[in-house]
Amino acid sequence: MSRILVPSAGPESWRQFLAKPDLHWAVGYSARTVAHAWEAADGFPPEVQAILSPALGPVELLLALPEHKTPLPGGRRDSQSDVFALGRHRGGLVACTVEGKVDEPFGPTVGDWMRDASPGKVKRLAYVCGLLGIVDCPPDVHYQLLHRTAAALIEAERFCATDAAMVVHSFSPQQRWFGAYERFVQLLVPGADGETSVTVALPKSRRLLLGWAVGDEAFRQL
Repeated sequence: MSRILVPSAGPESWRQFLAKPDLHWAVGYSARTVAHAWEAADGFPPEVQAILSPALGPVELLLALPEHKTPLPGGRRDSQSDVFALGRHRGGLVACTVEGKVDEPFGPTVGDWMRDASPGKVKRLAYVCGLLGIVDCPPDVHYQLLHRTAAALIEAERFCATDAAMVVHSFSPQQRWFGAYERFVQLLVPGADGETSVTVALPKSRRLLLGWAVGDEAFRQL
């Protein structure tokens, strides 16, 4: 993969990075919705800034990479964030992976993903859980939330960032799949309220922020 980045000319520039552009680039779908929301913002979208600033103070967006891929051990498929954002705050840098959602689910649970698991899957899950300090991963937690959060920690290490963050950027009027997100948050911080940003203290790691950002539904129509 080339390390040379070409500046965006607008939301349509994001389409080329999708695995199936003809299928996923449609009005009302998360990929297109997220692209319009981030392109319209002057820096971080305000609802994402609201997730980061309680812990970090104001955060300046340095760069945002659509459909950014973070390699993980144990397989050939990377963790592909809808947006990877690098921000600067008064104490350093934050590496933030963003999972955009409209009505799409978070994919399989760990129990489903690990059914008849290959050695590669076993290795990958062990690696991800190790990063997150999870000793025994419950089968009802969604695997996508695990590896997207692990990707934030990996990128924080790569960019020497002081902090990592994983944000779900939701544009669902019913806030679909919020319960799955909250279940994941409570795995890392028992009793936490998923409606507010959460700070996770991980052993021998950077500070980790988790949040559910509610985006403007108007972007679904663009």
